[in-house]
Amino acid sequence: MEKEKTIDHMLRATWQAVANSYNEQAAKHDSTMAMAMALLYIDSKQGTPSTALGPSMGMEATSLSRTLNSLEKRGLIYREKNPEDGRSVLVKLTDQGLEKRDISKASVFEFNQAVRDNISKEKIDHFFEVTELINELINQRTIFKD
Repeated sequence: MEKEKTIDHMLRATWQAVANSYNEQAAKHDSTMAMAMALLYIDSKQGTPSTALGPSMGMEATSLSRTLNSLEKRGLIYREKNPEDGRSVLVKLTDQGLEKRDISKASVFEFNQAVRDNISKEKIDHFFEVTELINELINQRTIFKD
């Protein structure tokens, strides 16, 4: 089987190209894709519990910790005790963090619009159908037989 013809290869190669593209864009703003995405996942009004960020972003705890530390050092976020649960910490955006979040959001919209402008709605709908089905197969643990 040629690797270029496998589904997993195409998913990996495409995601790598997307990540590289976002990292190039983020570098123009002295940032990284991980930092930009974290800003997007933080609720802009209420903040977000730090424990909820990793799973929603698909990021390991150590990587998330480094990303949050970088954002805090740059003055883009701050942490405060969660008033509803004293054991957890809310991550909140500063005014500068909100500005950087808007830049990140605009980049995501620009990327998505460029894709939508160049690929038919029908093909995009099929793309979502296929990726949702792949995720279902993985989540149901039906791909690999014991």
